[in-house]
Amino acid sequence: MSALFTALTLRSLEIPNRVWTSPMCMYSAVSDGPETGVPTDFHLTHLAGRAAGGAGLVMAEATGIRPDGRITPWDLGLWNDRQQQAFSRITAAIRSYGSVPAIQLGHAGRKASVDKPWLTGGYIPAVEGGWQTVAPSPASFAGRSVPHELTVNEIQQLVRDFAESAKRALAAGFQVVELHGAHGFLINSFLSLASNHRTDAYGGSFENRLRFPLQVVDAVREVWPDDLPVFFRTSATDWLTENPEDEREGWTGDDTVRLAKELTAHGIDLLDVSTGGMVPDATIPVGPGYQVPFAARARAATGIPTGAVGLILKPAQAEEIIATGQADAVLLGRELLRNPYWPQHAALELGDEPRWPEQYGYAVQRRSKR
Repeated sequence: MSALFTALTLRSLEIPNRVWTSPMCMYSAVSDGPETGVPTDFHLTHLAGRAAGGAGLVMAEATGIRPDGRITPWDLGLWNDRQQQAFSRITAAIRSYGSVPAIQLGHAGRKASVDKPWLTGGYIPAVEGGWQTVAPSPASFAGRSVPHELTVNEIQQLVRDFAESAKRALAAGFQVVELHGAHGFLINSFLSLASNHRTDAYGGSFENRLRFPLQVVDAVREVWPDDLPVFFRTSATDWLTENPEDEREGWTGDDTVRLAKELTAHGIDLLDVSTGGMVPDATIPVGPGYQVPFAARARAATGIPTGAVGLILKPAQAEEIIATGQADAVLLGRELLRNPYWPQHAALELGDEPRWPEQYGYAVQRRSKR
């Protein structure tokens, strides 16, 4: 059996293989009214389809913990009963195909209230259906509106909001919750000196900048069952400090190793390692597997299980990442949009038996033997 198609056990949860569906925003929920943020038939088809395709874990897109936490008005949310009930249908479908349902919870911070990316992608002001953005400091992203600087009381409320959404995720049937601490969104913006200019207990030193993220982790871990895992997605570098031609200071790979140690101590079970997103003009050396070394480094330095993402395209490439211990899982995004059955084809290529739904398997396997 290939390494890619061995099971992974985190706490008491067994995930059937190491090919997972990365959270991908679809911007396809209703934007206002009683159905705001509620997953639709599109989301059911999209997520259940990746499970039918053989992904061992299927993660729902970045889901707002409250209305102003959404990236766009068309994002999913998980702050009310209607949203929770609709997600229950999706988790049941994912589990029916033998996959693990997961959800990424987040707050977009200063990068919130924008248009769909295939339209303008620009900031939507309150008078046009948007809202006031919030952040650790009143520093705008890419010239958008200046965010409101969060007060300590508001920060503490956000911690409670994350925990409440996690409780709803559990009630909806999710078996894994991931906290979105990457790509310049709210949690990530507290971590990086590029966006956090505070001088109180939530800014300045490394320890202070970790305070809000770790308070969120603790609050979610407290309401999440001890036998189920919690993930954390990080941007392992802002691609600023480590670029000798860029004078700006930001989050680094060294910082990520220190963060990983803290997250392990606070009950995080897997670090989902991405990069970038803090500033729009960072120089990023994009290429196949370009983010994998950051996952490998955090894993080697701390022992925390990691997920690798970013231009992982071929089964042999994914197999090597797992077999050589660079990461414990690979999360595929666009490749699973192009081919939802990528895991099934990868299993065949690597000499394993695909995990077809029985409604497909009897026909597909019969034909393959002729």
